[in-house]
Amino acid sequence: MNAPTRLAATLRLEDFPYRLTDNVRFADLDPNQHVNNAVYATYFETGRVTLVKDRSFGLMPAGLGWMLARLDIHFRAELRWPGTIEMGLGVAKFGRTSVTFDQVVFSEGRCVASAHSVTVLIDESTRKPTPLTPEIIANFQRWLRRGMDGK
Repeated sequence: MNAPTRLAATLRLEDFPYRLTDNVRFADLDPNQHVNNAVYATYFETGRVTLVKDRSFGLMPAGLGWMLARLDIHFRAELRWPGTIEMGLGVAKFGRTSVTFDQVVFSEGRCVASAHSVTVLIDESTRKPTPLTPEIIANFQRWLRRGMDGK
């Protein structure tokens, strides 16, 4: 029996404070003429990387970087070309060395995919996990996912 997930409830784009818009590309399609399942990992990567690499947010101090440790994707509906997508991201949880995100892809007001991703903060010279600093955690606060636990 599968346990229910937090993302099983109705998803609302407005609950994800970090958002981007992108185009569905013809190259994203598979022989079935819908977006290939592997492309969704790229959509989710775009959201995470665009957020953490923006130096103005203070999420990646010099000498540190983020490495993806886990990506769980739930495919909810077909996505076709042409079209645009809205990607949403919200912080779900902090670990000692990691940040867990809930992510979504919407098209025409409908959630077509959702994901739960875990990124680990690493020291770029040793390539080893390093603890989150209070400053990094504070800088992530504006990106906390809404709509969880009745909020």
